[in-house]
Amino acid sequence: MRKKVIIVLCFLCAVLGIFTLWSAEGAFRSDWQLPAAVPADEESYRLVLITQELETPFWDKVGKGATAQAEQEQVILDVWGSYGNNREDFLKQIEIALHSKVDGVIVQGLDTEEFKELTKEKAAFYGIPVITVANDVPVEESLRKTFVGSDHYAAGKMLAEQLVKEMGGSGQVVLLGDIEQEYSQRQRLLGVTESLAQHAEISTVYAESGKSDEEIVGATQHVLNQHPNVEAFIALNANHVGPMMKEISRRAELEPYYLYSFDDGAETASLLDQGKLDAMIQQSPEQMGEQSVKLIMQWLRNEVVPLESSGYITDIRVVKGAEAGP
Repeated sequence: MRKKVIIVLCFLCAVLGIFTLWSAEGAFRSDWQLPAAVPADEESYRLVLITQELETPFWDKVGKGATAQAEQEQVILDVWGSYGNNREDFLKQIEIALHSKVDGVIVQGLDTEEFKELTKEKAAFYGIPVITVANDVPVEESLRKTFVGSDHYAAGKMLAEQLVKEMGGSGQVVLLGDIEQEYSQRQRLLGVTESLAQHAEISTVYAESGKSDEEIVGATQHVLNQHPNVEAFIALNANHVGPMMKEISRRAELEPYYLYSFDDGAETASLLDQGKLDAMIQQSPEQMGEQSVKLIMQWLRNEVVPLESSGYITDIRVVKGAEAGP
């Protein structure tokens, strides 16, 4: 009996040994491969573009350019923001994006302490790069990686030079701006005033306004009362153009006045087409969107580090009437 048990055990050991050798041979065959690891760079990056002015012609073009570049880069891009310059909602959108730990934020710069706190502290805490687009906040105040957009100082000079070509070297010009000027508007104002200062017969009047239509109408009304001989208006904030023109046309014909602004307002392009606006600075919003996505991806992929802190400047030109692009 004992002999039979030994024989059975030996047989089982032999079978197990053969099976083990066969398995080992299979494991070390030259055509056997480990499952391919997913490269880290194939994981989709997630970017967010945030603006205060959703569904306006200018920012629709920024979004279009950014979306096209995101598709080319094979990354996810969400377009967030607020309507009608709602600052509280806009800042909340930025905070949500940072808490969501997106890979990068492209944002319309806002020259306020709340915005700077978000970009300097919270974005830095999470290690999320921030690029400002169209409207800048200087790097020393915001710690943004770079800026993509127009040279607003040069734009102001260009618009002032166009005014002089049409009005001539003498006259009174109203510069309508915000009570609380943001950085880009201060740059526009500096460019305009430095250019007009070269003409001794041209005088300027700065008129301040709040952001509501009623405040803009009130500021326009006041300056017309105080300076009845004014010949030209430059709206430094393009969103002032519509209410400003309504008040001017209520009191007199628009025709005698030279009226100028920039293309980042909701109504400026249509007013130019109607012949109510003499000229405006046309920027390159699609180029801004494309370049901002391209640059933030170069930073994330460690291809260009650091980015130019002084910014990447996009094209501007003066357009009149039917010259305005679609």
